[in-house]
Amino acid sequence: MPDSQAAHEKTLTSILPALAGANSIYGSGMLELGQTFSMEQLVIDNEIIAMNFKAMEGVPVSEKTLAVDAIKSIGVGNDFLGHITTMENFESASNPQVFDRAMLGEWRAGGAKNTVERAHEIVVDVLANHQVKPIDADRLAAMEAIVTKADEAFKKRKAEE
Repeated sequence: MPDSQAAHEKTLTSILPALAGANSIYGSGMLELGQTFSMEQLVIDNEIIAMNFKAMEGVPVSEKTLAVDAIKSIGVGNDFLGHITTMENFESASNPQVFDRAMLGEWRAGGAKNTVERAHEIVVDVLANHQVKPIDADRLAAMEAIVTKADEAFKKRKAEE
């Protein structure tokens, strides 16, 4: 069952290979060492992996992210968290759909849904509304040519046996 332990384990087992340079992370949606598959866990894992990719980009350093003017106007020892530049930079960091960053009161007012409940809502929505984008005609033709060539090679090899 997807839960906070599963999310924690998925985070660790995906960020460490990513930091080591892996370009493919195995096991999305899987639980119990791959014996169980959960669509909700897949949605949660997708968000974890997106956050990993964001972390792998590093910390951008620019005039905007340095916010030197804001630092000068706020002053040392004062509150930077509520300043508009902090919020703008924070919002560009990631945009989670499953992990809720709301304050406790706002979270309760929004229905107090946990991560698995939000993931389940996304699963239901995707199953009901997702439209698969067709493959571009030129790519489809190239794929069909590969399959045709493989079929012909297979038939030729079978005929030679």
